[in-house]
Amino acid sequence: MFKAPNLKECAIAVLMGTTALLLSACAALQPPDASGPRSNLPPYPIIANVPGRFEEASLAWKQLSQNYGLARETPGDLQPLTGTLRSVPANLVNSISLPRVGTGPTPTEEETRESLRRFIVEWRSVIGADPSQLSLVERVDDPSGVKIARYEQRPFRYPLRGGFGNLVIKFRNDRHLVDISSNCLPNTERLQSSLSGLTPQVTAETAATVVKGKSFTVPDATGQQRSFALGPNDVLNVKQLVAYVMSSNDQQTIELHLAWEIDVTNGPIKTIYLDALTEQVIAAG
Repeated sequence: MFKAPNLKECAIAVLMGTTALLLSACAALQPPDASGPRSNLPPYPIIANVPGRFEEASLAWKQLSQNYGLARETPGDLQPLTGTLRSVPANLVNSISLPRVGTGPTPTEEETRESLRRFIVEWRSVIGADPSQLSLVERVDDPSGVKIARYEQRPFRYPLRGGFGNLVIKFRNDRHLVDISSNCLPNTERLQSSLSGLTPQVTAETAATVVKGKSFTVPDATGQQRSFALGPNDVLNVKQLVAYVMSSNDQQTIELHLAWEIDVTNGPIKTIYLDALTEQVIAAG
């Protein structure tokens, strides 16, 4: 015998049908981006400043000063953005010596380089770079008698550009330190992780077409704003992806950009750096 459904059963059936229709409609309206929400992407550009860096470097300088018996009231001269040692205070020149390596009266070049390596390990906290990231790119003797060693920091899978990541050590044949200057990037492990999460939006094949025949105003190597215009006869060669470091507009933070390095032939400039995510020319020189 047929039994008519009661009102409660009818209400449930209607509710279930309505819910199914709504879910179908929502599914149809979903965006086609199969990768899902983009809220988990790293902030960009990447901010390279390290919280507490100045306190850390100031403490390290104080400890080194005590180890070398330096004047207590002489603060370290630190770079404003990286918190690395900008120079040795003038009253401390020749008060610091590189480690002795070898027994001869005059160290060999191999002994000099080993002495420098040990010095860098000891001073890594104020240099701001892991010694394994530093590559010696020049070792010269100045006519004045001062010896100069220049290092480049290579912390990422991409070459570092923008004028940061440099270490210069000046010393005499008797191992006395004349000066040291570093603008290396501290704590680069965190930055490497953020860089790895970036996906270029501009390919190498299209990077040249983005800037071809365009005019733009960017800071040059000295930081001055200059205007450039690329003509139809300028030859562009997209060289490689680089990690470009630059100060923010307010000069308060350091920004790390993923950029295409583009060589220019027959043009008003030699190199253009095109942000691989924003398609903006961020530097040229």
